[in-house]
Amino acid sequence: MERRAVLRSTLAAGAAIGMTGVAGPAWAAKPPPPPGPRHIAYRGWTSAADFGTGTHLGTATSGDALRITSPAGQFTYLGSSYDYASWTSPMVTTGFPATEAIASWTADTPSATWVQVELRGVTAAGNTTAWKVMGRWAADDAVVQRTSVPGQTDADGGIAIDTWTAAAGRELTSWQVRATLYRPAGGSLTPVVRSLGAVASAVSGAGTATAPVEAQGITLNVPQYSQNIHTGQYPQYNGGGEAWCSPTSTSMVVAFWGTGPTPADYAWVDPTYADPWVDHAARHTYDLNYRGTGNWPFNTAYAGRFGLDGFVTRLRSLNEAEKFIAAGIPLVCSLSFGKNEIPGLSYSTNGHLLVLAGFSATGQPVLNDPAAATNAAVRKTAGRAAFEAAWLRTSGGLVYVIKQPGVALPPPPAQANW
Repeated sequence: MERRAVLRSTLAAGAAIGMTGVAGPAWAAKPPPPPGPRHIAYRGWTSAADFGTGTHLGTATSGDALRITSPAGQFTYLGSSYDYASWTSPMVTTGFPATEAIASWTADTPSATWVQVELRGVTAAGNTTAWKVMGRWAADDAVVQRTSVPGQTDADGGIAIDTWTAAAGRELTSWQVRATLYRPAGGSLTPVVRSLGAVASAVSGAGTATAPVEAQGITLNVPQYSQNIHTGQYPQYNGGGEAWCSPTSTSMVVAFWGTGPTPADYAWVDPTYADPWVDHAARHTYDLNYRGTGNWPFNTAYAGRFGLDGFVTRLRSLNEAEKFIAAGIPLVCSLSFGKNEIPGLSYSTNGHLLVLAGFSATGQPVLNDPAAATNAAVRKTAGRAAFEAAWLRTSGGLVYVIKQPGVALPPPPAQANW
C-alpha cells in the first residue's frame, strides 16, 4: 500500500512504502490527540473567466484552457531545450494560518510537451516565500518522466512529495500557484492546462465523530478492482500489489464514469494479466523521485487525461463525504490504521487509498477496498466511527474528487473546501 498518509518527512526523503499484514505503526497504540480546528479552503481555476483573473506570460485561454501562444523564453531540462510560457494565479488569502498546501491540476500534454506546477505564499512571519515545485507532469513517459522534486526545504518549510509543509511560525496566510507550459523549442504543439487549484489546510486530531445525516442506503455502482492480483507486475513502476492502491482506486472511479484507457493504450501490458487498465494507471501515475504511484495530484491528473474533472482536497467529516455520495460522486480516501482498528478492515497499513462508494442503511461507510485477494472481495463495509477517526487523524480527511464535467458538485460550506 502506498505510504501516503503519515510520516511525511520520511516520504520527502524517499523512504520505502509500508506493508500490509504487519504490526501497526507506533501511533496505532497511542490515544488519538484531542480534536482541533479543521480549517480547509480550496480554490481552483477552470474557465476562461477564472484564468482571466491571473497573469499571462506567453499564454492565453482557448476553450476554457491555458495554451502557449507566444513563448516567454527557453529552458533546458535534461539536455533538451524547451519553449515555455506561464500563468500565475492571483494571491489567495487563506483566512487562517495554513500548515499545509497541496496543488492539483488537469492537463493534456501531446508528444514531448509537459507542465510544471509551483506554489508560493506569504507566511505568518510576513515574508514571501520562494516558488517551490509541486510537480513536473506529463501524461506519458516516453520523453519527460513525471516527478516530484526533492531538496526544496528552507526556513519557510519544505515539499514532502506533493505537499507544502510549513515550518513553525511560517504558516501560509496567503498563496498563489503558477503553471509553466513547456514544448520542444521551435515546435508548434502546446500543453493544454484545463484546471489548476490548491487546498490549504490546518487540521489536527481526529475531529469529532459524526452521526449519519444523508446518503444512508446509497451505494454507487463503482467497479471492483483488486490491487493484489497485480503483485509482482512491472517492478519499474513499484511492482504491483500493495504498492498500487492509489492507481487501482483511481481506476475504479475512472471506470465508474464510463471512461478510461483503450485496448490500444494498454497494448504494452502482458496479455496474461487481468485488468490491464490498472497497470496502465500505475505506469502513468508513477513518480520518478518518489519511486511510487501514490502521488496524490498525479492520480487526479491521470483521471483528467480522460476528460474528467479531478482535484485533491480535504474534508472535515463523513458528513461532508455524504454530500458527494448523495450527488452521485464516489471519493478516493487516504488513511492509515492499525490491525483490527477499523471494524471490517482486518489488516494494518502505514498508508492506503481506497474508494468510498456509499453508505449502508445505518450510515456505515461502504468501501471499494483494493486490498483484497480478488475483485469480488473488494466491496467491504467499515465501522463508521473508527474509519472517520483514522481518516481525519492520519491524512486530514484527504480525498481525490473525480467526476464528469457535467456532474455538479454539492454546494460547498461557508469555508469552501471544494
